[in-house]
Amino acid sequence: MATCDVCGNDYWMSFEVKTTSGEVYTFDSIECAAQRIAPVCEHCNCRILGHGVEVSGRFFCCAHCARHAGSEGEQIRDTVGAHPG
Repeated sequence: MATCDVCGNDYWMSFEVKTTSGEVYTFDSIECAAQRIAPVCEHCNCRILGHGVEVSGRFFCCAHCARHAGSEGEQIRDTVGAHPG
C-alpha cells in the first residue's frame, strides 16, 4: 500500500504519476491527482481537466475564458458542438 501525496490516505489501489520533468507523485484517486498536477485556468481559477486552450503560453479551461483574458484571446473560437451551417 502507498500513501496519497494529497490526502494522506493509505490505499491498496494507489497509483503513481511521473511528470515529464521527472517528478513522481502517489495518488489514491483521480480527484487527488487533479488537485496536485492539473493546471489552473488563468481566468476563472478552475482546474483544467481536458485539452483547455493555450494563448501565448497562458492556459485557460475554455475559449470563453481565453477571450476574456485579453486581445489575443479574442481570436479564439470555440466550435465544439456548433452547428455547421
